[in-house]
Amino acid sequence: MFIPKLYRSEDFNVMKAIISENSFALLISSVDKIRATHSMMMLNEDNPENSYIETHISRANPQAKILKNGDEVLCDFLGAHAYISSSWYDHVNVSTWNYEAVQIRGKVELMDHDELYAHLDKLTSKYEKFQQCPMMVKDMGKEFVEKEMKGAFGIKIIPTEIFIKQKLSQNRKESDFDNIISQLETSDDNARKIAGKMKLIKK
Repeated sequence: MFIPKLYRSEDFNVMKAIISENSFALLISSVDKIRATHSMMMLNEDNPENSYIETHISRANPQAKILKNGDEVLCDFLGAHAYISSSWYDHVNVSTWNYEAVQIRGKVELMDHDELYAHLDKLTSKYEKFQQCPMMVKDMGKEFVEKEMKGAFGIKIIPTEIFIKQKLSQNRKESDFDNIISQLETSDDNARKIAGKMKLIKK
């Protein structure tokens, strides 16, 4: 990912927030040819000094058939994003797009049976806990879960490079910056999220 210095972040809390809020991300590989699969991803911080991404895809997926230990992959997370109209500046310029994104390049480690079971348990708990009648993995019965697991291909991605980008109009003068925020606050949810992010970096 190309990141001009002005938009580069090394704040791992920003990275964690983007991953947590935008977990349905792209798993990209190029072992035989370029392949990409949307999948649910989680940041595993059981050992904070050696955090990694965990995910699973269908075993029927061609990508699962070619990935093996040590292969390089790229995880691509797109955070909040919004169109920025040039009409919001006090001078003639070009329109653009503000956004947050994280890309993690890393090495594949295939999950064993117990790791995959734990991954599915954590992933289910993360999203089911908000449901009116949560259905946790423990409620499904081990026999049923293990039968379904046969169709899942679990992998861990051990980071080798991390890229965090926050393109939030940092190149604009204060009056234009403030007007962009005002305009975004009158738009949709994504735009309002970007306005909130801009307020944070202004402090």
